[in-house]
Amino acid sequence: MYKRFTCLVYCIIYISCFSMFEFSFAAKGESAEVVDRIVAVVNDDIITLFELNRSFKPYEEKIRKLGYSTDKEHKMLFKVREDMLNRLIDQKLKDQEIERLKIKIDEREIDQTIERIKEENFYTDEDLRHTLANEGLTMEEYRERIKEQILRTKLINLKVRSKIVITKEDITSYYNNHPDKYGGKKKYHIYNIIIKVPLFADETEKDKIKARMDEILTELKAGESFENMARTYSESSLGAEGGDLGLFRLDELSPQLRNAIKEMQAGEFTPVLDTDQGFQIFFVKEIVKTSGKPLEEVSPEIEKILFNEIVEKKFQSWLEELRNQSAIKIIK
Repeated sequence: MYKRFTCLVYCIIYISCFSMFEFSFAAKGESAEVVDRIVAVVNDDIITLFELNRSFKPYEEKIRKLGYSTDKEHKMLFKVREDMLNRLIDQKLKDQEIERLKIKIDEREIDQTIERIKEENFYTDEDLRHTLANEGLTMEEYRERIKEQILRTKLINLKVRSKIVITKEDITSYYNNHPDKYGGKKKYHIYNIIIKVPLFADETEKDKIKARMDEILTELKAGESFENMARTYSESSLGAEGGDLGLFRLDELSPQLRNAIKEMQAGEFTPVLDTDQGFQIFFVKEIVKTSGKPLEEVSPEIEKILFNEIVEKKFQSWLEELRNQSAIKIIK
């Protein structure tokens, strides 16, 4: 139960809380004096070193526990520093737009979101508090994360979502380009004849068994009934039933058998195969095409997928444009 919720907590933290920090590369055990200062100016707002250190601390600890060499650790920390500073700048820009556009949220919306999360995860209030404590979050901090996420969603709705149109052609194209997801699957009705090879058989004995299977294959090619031959020669418990193995999708078969029959047509049989069970011949009696999901049934699902993909792309494009129009100064 806690595992599913953990993913949600990390998701919210990742979106709304990424920040930056300033760190010293002194040897472990040495102390370094840290003085608060401004590390970035975003239009009329500032980002302070204190904010960055506080936000980054858990991530810094995880990186330092990875056991990398000093040089690699330094490079990773600098890379994370750059990425997180950009994320924090983006967050400031979004906050400024939210304020400029007078986007509001009340406590009731936060309460409703938390209640929905509890219902989806079958959580009690105690479960929620316990999970948050494991993640190092207080309820107040978690509510702030929820608030930031709701405000971001409202900003997306206002700046991006209302301008997106998904056409029927878009949905049809996605449907046709994903046959593995929505199309029907082929099932192969497979029969076999098997002669087992004794565990300690030498090459001479194996050659004799292979020669016998070659003779059976010759008779099959001459028109003998596969089922009758299976009843006569197969050493499988299913031999009495004509070697009927049943219906299988290709992905349900071993790689060896899958490769042997994937291009076969109904009524064809394989050459003699040397398998772990013994020498075998397989017969494809029929190929059944199972029905896929009709376009009408999956259209709402596809529309949602396309919509979310476009929303994220357009939002990032809008955010990049906003950055270019803003006065941003990084103080190193």
